[in-house]
Amino acid sequence: MKKYFIAIVLFVGVLVFTNTEAQELTALEIVTKADEKNRGETSQGEMTMTIVRKGWSRSVTMKSWSKGTDYFLIYITSPAKEKGQVFLKRGKEMWNWVPSIEKMIKIPPSMMMQSWMGSDFTNDDLVKQSSIVVDYTHKLLGKVKIREKICYKIELIPKPDAPVVWGKIITYITVDGFDFWTSKYYDEDGYLVNTDNAYDLKKMGDRIIPTKMEMIPTEKKGQKTILTFNSMQFNKKIDDSFFSQQNMKRIR
Repeated sequence: MKKYFIAIVLFVGVLVFTNTEAQELTALEIVTKADEKNRGETSQGEMTMTIVRKGWSRSVTMKSWSKGTDYFLIYITSPAKEKGQVFLKRGKEMWNWVPSIEKMIKIPPSMMMQSWMGSDFTNDDLVKQSSIVVDYTHKLLGKVKIREKICYKIELIPKPDAPVVWGKIITYITVDGFDFWTSKYYDEDGYLVNTDNAYDLKKMGDRIIPTKMEMIPTEKKGQKTILTFNSMQFNKKIDDSFFSQQNMKRIR
């Protein structure tokens, strides 16, 4: 009788485990996992942005720091013409310090869709002004294969009155690593504006992440911007006071 009881308990346990494993994650859970992996509690690193145009290209190198979804700071290290410029996000506000004219410029919400440093990334893209977790509703559309990776296909629709710049986002997140592998950005009329592709999975700090991103505008053939992560660390302590206008003027 005792053996029979143990067998039943084990059988029920296996059923529960199998059931749990079989349950699909929700679209919100998938996006949240990917977003948390991409950000960490904090991040800091060095990046190179290459702007490609017909007949020419130029590169901008920078250092970046972030904390949660409220704080983000970028310091331009080259070229010489732009060196020393700093971009700061605190909450819903954003500023640009331009040392050559010693002026602090506040960037209004109306400029979040504007090109950042002449690239195909917007101000919103670079400082993650909007939250893809909080500001959108999420719908899982299935799984598809994108560049040798099985991905969750998820539709993001902005919530009413959300402070976002896109009318819709379709994002593809890898099943095996929860990486943003491809994202397609649409305007309010449903027209595809930009496609963001990720490549080159490498270990950065304590995790493996894509280290190369290509932003490709739909209407501008032969044009793109490549963002390469040269180094990145996550979850190192950064005080809130680091993300201040005072620090923008002295950061190096």
